[in-house]
Amino acid sequence: MSFSLKPLHEGTYSVGLDKKFNQIDKDDSPAKGALKLALNPFLIQTPDRNMLIDCGLGTFGIESHHPKMIANLENEGLSERDITDVFCSHLHYDHIGGLAHNTNGYWELTFPDATIWASGKEWAKLQSISDDEGPQTEFLDFIEARADLELMDDEASPNEYISSKNMGGHTEFSRLTEVRLGDQLFLMAGDVLGTRGAINRRYAAKYDFDGKKSMKLREELSRRVYDEKAIILAYHDYTHPMFRLTDYSKDKGYTITNADFFND
Repeated sequence: MSFSLKPLHEGTYSVGLDKKFNQIDKDDSPAKGALKLALNPFLIQTPDRNMLIDCGLGTFGIESHHPKMIANLENEGLSERDITDVFCSHLHYDHIGGLAHNTNGYWELTFPDATIWASGKEWAKLQSISDDEGPQTEFLDFIEARADLELMDDEASPNEYISSKNMGGHTEFSRLTEVRLGDQLFLMAGDVLGTRGAINRRYAAKYDFDGKKSMKLREELSRRVYDEKAIILAYHDYTHPMFRLTDYSKDKGYTITNADFFND
């Protein structure tokens, strides 16, 4: 049985307090006081499904990311109509903006035949705090009206490859997505564990809903990845967003080893 899982890299960015994604070269440093982040939606291909975990900024960036998503899919021999499912780790726009795109003044679904899986509680919260007018409210209303939207709470197993559960931390209802392809386990924890730099650091981030919980989750997930020989899917990592933890020492922490996956 043939499986593959790979990142669809949308670029590397300098992101400051204004939360604007300013594109930079992979080897460049970010602006002073800014973070250096990449955007890496993950494409999962099985014999019967083409699935994404998160889907980039769409038209919420300084420039539209929609053409890059389409080009990335074409490089894999796919079109937007081939995507069967999109799983949302959480509902920040750098993770869900690609669900729809605004062209010539009206919205279109980017993946018209896909089921969109997201936290029901987070979706309700996002709608309650969105502006009465503006592109974000239009976007949410359009997705709810036109997309095949499946809202999850607690644990869910949408198909034989994917399980999802609420973990909190980065947002109140951030979700952990577990992917099992054959004997290989993958863990995608959104921004709780978004870069390799988060692995061997102990910190509570001010940008998290619950920084202390995220810190605890990182420790638990890292231990699980190491014990179960899993592969981490790090959405914001600009070096290599798929990696394993192959060794551990009390002094140096975990050894991080790049990983790729294709099983034919």
